[in-house]
Amino acid sequence: MSRSFPMPQAFVSPDRIRSLFTEAMSQMYRAEVPQYGTLIELVADVNAGCLENDPDLRERLAQAGELERIDVERHGAIRLGTADELFTIRRLFAVMGMQPVGYYDLSVAGVPVHSTSFRPIDEVALNVNPFRVFTSLLRLELIEDEGLRREAEAILAKRRIYTPRAVALIERHEQNGGLSEAEATEFVAEALETFRWHGEATVSAETYKRLHDAHRLIADVVSFKGPHINHLTPRTLDIDAVQARMPERGITPKAVIEGPPRRHCDILLRQTSFKALEETIAFSGENDGAVRGTHTARFGEIEQRGVALTAKGRALYDQLLASVRGEVQVGAGGAKAGAYDDELATRFKALPDSWDELRNEDLAFFRYAATPAGIAAAAGSTLPGDPEALIASGYLTFTPIVYEDFLPVSAAGIFQSNLGTDQQQNYATRSNRDAFEAALGATVQDELALYAERQAASLDSALAALGLTALPLKTVA
Repeated sequence: MSRSFPMPQAFVSPDRIRSLFTEAMSQMYRAEVPQYGTLIELVADVNAGCLENDPDLRERLAQAGELERIDVERHGAIRLGTADELFTIRRLFAVMGMQPVGYYDLSVAGVPVHSTSFRPIDEVALNVNPFRVFTSLLRLELIEDEGLRREAEAILAKRRIYTPRAVALIERHEQNGGLSEAEATEFVAEALETFRWHGEATVSAETYKRLHDAHRLIADVVSFKGPHINHLTPRTLDIDAVQARMPERGITPKAVIEGPPRRHCDILLRQTSFKALEETIAFSGENDGAVRGTHTARFGEIEQRGVALTAKGRALYDQLLASVRGEVQVGAGGAKAGAYDDELATRFKALPDSWDELRNEDLAFFRYAATPAGIAAAAGSTLPGDPEALIASGYLTFTPIVYEDFLPVSAAGIFQSNLGTDQQQNYATRSNRDAFEAALGATVQDELALYAERQAASLDSALAALGLTALPLKTVA
């Protein structure tokens, strides 16, 4: 007599869980910050116009598999207070197929945190949903007032930012290797609670003021029940158009766009934002009485992504950006914004603005593919073995690999703009990647290595489609 056993429940893919979470996060943030909805509508309008007016851009995005992801693309940002919180957030994001990529020391720009980006790393997963969360850990050792530092540590030690059920589902995922559809739906709802805004502070108004006086970001991290999402960022195809049209929708943008200038060939990441909201909060008071006050932290942000630069390209980018920022300062109200933009555009003429030059000089990463003409030619003749000759013959093509990561100076510029332009702490540069990774419980991945691997794999695949073995690229020294 045969016996039947129940089949195990199928696991939901991490890509689906990430997509469910992204949608839930977007809906929550739209309800909490109404201007975010206005921003999404503006970005959608601008993107639609770009694709209609630039068929070449549409074709390039389609060939790279990026066209469908534009509308769903978001990145968020949170700020954590303890090593334990960072350790658990890594496990939470792993459920969604997101891994820590890159180490960012923002103390160099006066912000007392160091950070990583949790994101998918596989090309297919990125094109399904490239949701990223820029995750910062407060560096309490940078608080000079020893008494305040101990008080902040004690406050943070008492809070629990994850629901017990969220932790249980993380453990279920780790033990079983996945979650069922019902468990995934529950996980998204429970995980969302960590990122929700709470209008009740966990500290008194007096403690909040002392934390605020040390640094506004310190007050934002320490004073609340959890690391509320402080912005959620859509991707635009023309950030200059969005910046110009924000006032038409009742939104005041920051003075300058962070990152590189406007170019024909977009590079890395450009970001702008609107001013943080002044939100009413209740401070804890004596005899359970609440003291009303305000807190400014959450804001709207937009980004435009370009090609990922190689180590050589990044070195040139960093050099050019530093030369401008060292000479032209943008004051409150944007009095010198025009001068900054003009100088930025002038200095960046030193960085080639054509795909051919960027590739030939090994300044950027590209994805290679065999063309239909190349595949047809390979069936009837012997093709040249040199990738450059294949490109010249129209048998091999290349498209830019989109930059999936962040820029520390730009991130700090956005933070400073929304925390108050009058606050410019000058922390000594104290990069401490070892301490960050110890708290994380993992090594952060090298973003440049990931781009190099994608480029090399695409070239190998393209050559194989042409019946050729892997061959190295020749670049200008």
